Amino acid sequence: MPMVIGVRFVQAGKLFYFSPGTLSPQVGDSVVVETARGAEIAKVAESLHLVDEKLIKPPLRSVLRMMTPADLEQQIHRKEREQEALAICHEKVEEHGLDMKLVRVEYTLDQGKLMVYFTSNGRVDFRRLVKDLASIFRTRIELKQIGVRDEARMIGGLGPCGRSLCCTQHLSDFQPVSIRMAKDQCLSLNPTKISGVCGRLMCCLAYEHEQYQKTRKQMPKTGKEVITPDGRGIVLDLNPLMESIKVRVQHGDGTEVREYPMQEIQRVHPPAPSGEGKPVKRRKEPSIDAVSAAVLPDPDDEEFIGTEIDVFDDIKKVADD
Repeated sequence: MPMVIGVRFVQAGKLFYFSPGTLSPQVGDSVVVETARGAEIAKVAESLHLVDEKLIKPPLRSVLRMMTPADLEQQIHRKEREQEALAICHEKVEEHGLDMKLVRVEYTLDQGKLMVYFTSNGRVDFRRLVKDLASIFRTRIELKQIGVRDEARMIGGLGPCGRSLCCTQHLSDFQPVSIRMAKDQCLSLNPTKISGVCGRLMCCLAYEHEQYQKTRKQMPKTGKEVITPDGRGIVLDLNPLMESIKVRVQHGDGTEVREYPMQEIQRVHPPAPSGEGKPVKRRKEPSIDAVSAAVLPDPDDEEFIGTEIDVFDDIKKVADD
């Protein structure tokens, strides 16, 4: 197993492994690493340790050096140039009339390449745009189309909860999120209430979904008859978060809806079939002639070869289930 360190290029970005060589950087240190697009500054997230080769995406690149004051000054100058480049790119996109929304531009550490990130509803022919930008900036230009979730991660902001977006704080990968998760958690299926700033289902719907599923399996289904401390009743609603069940029970001459803890509810199991009076089906044994015909070869055959027999178009559909 190779000796590596783990680094991140952004706060909540993916973890990448690099060979430290003779260096011993600690968690929180900034280092300059060699990447496919040139030298980049990254922050150490995992100190020196051994790792399984299966977790490393080849080739295993090296750490060039610890970040120096000159690198820091160059990075500050690079950020200033990126703001100027973004304004120029906006002008050129409007000039060419392209259906694309610019999100961010980034220079590599040595400013040998300019990365332009954008979103679009479809494919964009930006060949003429690349030629214009290359003639202006006198460097290599790379345009990369990203999704709306990556756009939210790059721009940042506040979610409906009032906190910073999860994708900018701790989510390194986007997990699949479905409308079924919202239904299992008894949330409103209104898209405006379960969508994030990116317009997709909120990533936090997946955080507690496993616990909700586990709790709901221990609860009876809505409409089923159960036994409560006040007698039999019909289940009306489930609250997996509070682990409680609303049941309609008999009260006097009418009925009343009461809420009980899940532990006080007993399911009514249907009686098991007695099986009396029903004929028992016996397995039909094959006759000796049939067995012989299936196994023994035909003596008239010259050759015998034995063979063994033996977000949001699915919301209505999910809500109706």
